[in-house]
Amino acid sequence: MFKVAEIEIVYKRTESVVEFPTSNCSKASADYFMKCWNMNTIDYAEQFKVLLLDSALKPLGIVTIATGGTQSVVVDVRLVFAAALKANATSIIVAHNHPSGTLKASDHDIRITDQLRQAAQVLDVKFLDHLILTRKAYFSFADNGLL
Repeated sequence: MFKVAEIEIVYKRTESVVEFPTSNCSKASADYFMKCWNMNTIDYAEQFKVLLLDSALKPLGIVTIATGGTQSVVVDVRLVFAAALKANATSIIVAHNHPSGTLKASDHDIRITDQLRQAAQVLDVKFLDHLILTRKAYFSFADNGLL
């Protein structure tokens, strides 16, 4: 007789603590991420986070996917979509910071964005944007035609 682990899905929705405009404007997204980012560590180590949105583009929450070093962070695409699917999100926006203060997307940033875009398409989750954040500014992949 085979034994299989039992999986239970529990979904408890709460109201958003922070207001978020219903548009998918990159500035609104960057502002939302910045309100939730620990400003004491934004210049210290790279972090990768995902903003989970419902069908009305209201936030379900932000999940930290990974924390890296001063120059990179390893992103597991499966963890991004595990969080999205578990929260029943229909759209996502991802962001990571550059402690160096530069807003230039690296080759790695472009590759992970493409992997996320492809996975989102397969799972029917809208991938709205990837933001690079610094203490003073942001870069939007969507605004710059890189999605």
